Formats: sequence, C-alpha cells, structure tokens
Amino acid sequence: MDDLILQFADTIRAATEDRRPLRIRGGGSKAFYGNPVTGEDFDVTACRGIVDYEPTELVITARAGTPLAEIENTMREQGQMLGFEPPHFDGRATLGGCIAAGLSGPRRAAAGAARDFVLGLRLLDGRGTDLRFGGQVMKNVAGYDVSRLLTGSLGTLGVILEVSLKALPLPQAELTLCCEQPRTDAIELMNGWAGQPLPVTATCHVEKRLYVRLSGAESAVKAAAKKIGGETVPNAVEFWRGVRDHRDLFFSGDGPVWRLSLASTSPEIGLQGHQMVEWGGALRWLKSDADAGSVRKAARKAGGHATLFRRGHHDTGAFHPLPEVLMRLHRNVKRAMDPVGIFNPGRMYPEW
Repeated sequence: MDDLILQFADTIRAATEDRRPLRIRGGGSKAFYGNPVTGEDFDVTACRGIVDYEPTELVITARAGTPLAEIENTMREQGQMLGFEPPHFDGRATLGGCIAAGLSGPRRAAAGAARDFVLGLRLLDGRGTDLRFGGQVMKNVAGYDVSRLLTGSLGTLGVILEVSLKALPLPQAELTLCCEQPRTDAIELMNGWAGQPLPVTATCHVEKRLYVRLSGAESAVKAAAKKIGGETVPNAVEFWRGVRDHRDLFFSGDGPVWRLSLASTSPEIGLQGHQMVEWGGALRWLKSDADAGSVRKAARKAGGHATLFRRGHHDTGAFHPLPEVLMRLHRNVKRAMDPVGIFNPGRMYPEW
C-alpha cells in the first residue's frame, strides 16, 4: 500500500508542475453531486481495506477506497454502526467519497452529522505531501480540527487516504410508525417530539404521511410508541434505506431536486412543487421547476440555504452563493492545501 501512496503522490506532483487538473474518483456514487468537473480521472479505489477496528474502543480506521457496505457489514457483526447513517445511493459508495461529500442519512438529527464522527484523517495535499490530522481516539484534537474541515469539501482540498471514525452500538429495538398528517402539522409534531425524552432517531413527511422511527431499549421504544401512536410500518428498514439512498418514489422523475437546510421550526417556504421533510423539519427536499433565484431567496428568507442536489441547470451553481468574507476564507484554505488548484476544480464553486 505504501508503494501505491507513493505513486499517488508522484501523480499529484506531476499534475501540480504541469498545472493539470485531476478529477478524484472513487465508486462514483455521488458523481451527480456538485458542479461539473473537468480534468484527468484520478482513481483511488485501489487504496482500500480496513486498517484497524477496535470494537471495544468504538473506533474503526479504513482506507478511502473501501466500499461503505464492507465497513458497515464488518461493524454490524460486532453489533455496531456508523451513527450518521451515510447514503449509499447506487451501492458503490466508498468511505472516501462518503467523507468527501459529508452527507448524512435519516439518523443525522438524532446522532449527529458525518463530520461529528471523524476522529482522524490521512491525505495527500496539492504538493503530494502525506499529511495526518487527528487520531484514533475520542479525545485527540488540539487546535483547529482539520479532519472535520475536510469532511464535505468534495475532494477540493486533497486526496483522502484513510479515515478514522467513531462507531455507535446498534439499537436493541427499532420500530417505525406512520400516520396521516398535513405538512404544517407534521413539522409542529416533529419539533414537539424533539423537545421530549423520546427515542426518536428519524422522521420523514412525504405524500401527506408522517413517519417516525424509534430506536433504543425495547421498553423505551414500546413506551414511546404508545405515547406517539400511529400504524406500525412493515419492512421499515427498506423504507428508510429508500429515503437514505433516494430510491423512494419521491426522488424519481426528470425535474430538479433541491436540498433546503433550514431551521427546523421554519414555516412553509411558499414554493410550488412536491416536498419531503426530514430531520425534524430541518431538511426539506423540494422537487420544483421554480428558478434558482426564487428557491434560494425563499431559503434565505427562512434563515437557511438551498443546494441544487440532483439534475437541473448547473449554470446556476449547485451550491448557495457565499458572502464575500466567507468566500475569501474558503479561497485561503484552498490555496494552502492545493496551491495551484488541481483538485476537482469548480466542483464546489467556479472560483476554486
């Protein structure tokens, strides 16, 4: 594996010298996400395998090209999981792509985001330098936490080689309930549950139905189910996987899909189209033909931001425009990690 990493480093140095852009690629399951990227394909899937796993320490370290399914299957055998429930999409997802995209699944509101689980990270920067940040224990950060900065950077800051993640125990019991609810009432209910000692680990409102997942000790799940009420959902695991991996019918079709991150208590955003609401109201998927300006204006008015997640016209930019001060900070970080801008140029913003 050391020889492979040296080969990667040589490729990066040559690309930097020639100012030749590289398009970092793993399983390709999230190639649709972000802005279009040009450049020479830089395949990192050969850098794979679980490096270290200590179930008693709740920490797993694996190389970037390791399939996410392999990692989760190994952890499941030990009664553990990745708490942020990362999406697999087409099933070819790798650990490196999972962290580079920084996306979390239905459990995010209860357990935390992808970056909350990153303990340490190894990568090659734009000079081909092998760098390590963080470590493999819970308390390992002194100073600025670069590992979490890299989470969600979409490969624009470096080539991820290894990641150490915090693990969580699998719940003893799990149950999903559903009931008919208008969206406004559903958002109010979800926020009400969040303020109570209930083992709610996922919520979703779609097609006038509100779904809630309860996870934890069997007695706690039963008590919460009695309090919340509703019908038991059969084959609930597949339902939540459908939401997580966008296999639910809501995501079908040819129109653009927007991802709106808002305050959970935000009222209706006033845009025509179909919506799916997750994370207690904080994540709202929108299928709409409304122009980008209108969608982002509505999101901004609600105190959040909007990402063009799937399809649509990328000439508007996939990500919500940043204020100049924040853009300047982003440029400075990009320049420090990738001096001549060879990694995934334009994937996040055309400016870098």
